[in-house]
Amino acid sequence: MKNIYIVIALIALCLSACTQPAGQKEEWIPLFNGKDLEGWTVKIKGYPAGENFGNTFYVEDSILKVGYSAYDSSFANRFGHLYTNKSYSHYKLRVEYRFTGEQAEGGPGWAYRNSGAMLHAQAPETVALEQDFPVSIEAQMLGGSGTGERRTANVCTPGTEVHINGELYKGHCYESTSKTYHGDQWVTLEMIVLGDSIAHHVMEGDTVMTYTKMTVGGGSVNPKPNIPEGPLTEGRIALQSESHPVEFRKVELLDLSPKK
Repeated sequence: MKNIYIVIALIALCLSACTQPAGQKEEWIPLFNGKDLEGWTVKIKGYPAGENFGNTFYVEDSILKVGYSAYDSSFANRFGHLYTNKSYSHYKLRVEYRFTGEQAEGGPGWAYRNSGAMLHAQAPETVALEQDFPVSIEAQMLGGSGTGERRTANVCTPGTEVHINGELYKGHCYESTSKTYHGDQWVTLEMIVLGDSIAHHVMEGDTVMTYTKMTVGGGSVNPKPNIPEGPLTEGRIALQSESHPVEFRKVELLDLSPKK
């Protein structure tokens, strides 16, 4: 079974490469303009779509930042996401990120140096007022604590399901094979997503996670949204705020949509 899985992954990588004609330069599209949040929509738990409570997401010195200086004495599970205004299906997404500073008071222990890129996410306008996470596939970003191992580029499944090593994964987060990145260093995560068929997480040039058959279904979203179960072929891209400051200096996309 494992050999079959490897063959599938290699075929998918070949198909993604073949979307670019030989010798043609890859045309990466910057999703973040380095000035403001144009092209993005904020949705924070407890607040309507479009309300950037506490200026959680902001731009400073050409860097997209997530911070909590305007929050009161408790984070109170006000999980937030910054969504692209466009949906995507077949693409490469590249982000350069780092964790900084101290976690917001009242943030859950698991959210320490924790963020993520939500892939194929539901639109922010469809997220319920008190909904904590959008239905999506999460490429989870974790920073090290300074000691021990803490892998990043994991996959989590809020309201979704995936197959790993050819089998349906019933848990919520599956750990990658990445290294641990301690401190405030910048790191690069690339995600290769081909509709609902296959996805890869590439950390600093090393493929550390592959999964297939992305579908709507499963739990880990509260309240449960009214979205029909079935193949998850496209959606928004969203960046998380989960109580620890994080910065993004690059967010860019390479369109891999089949050429007509």
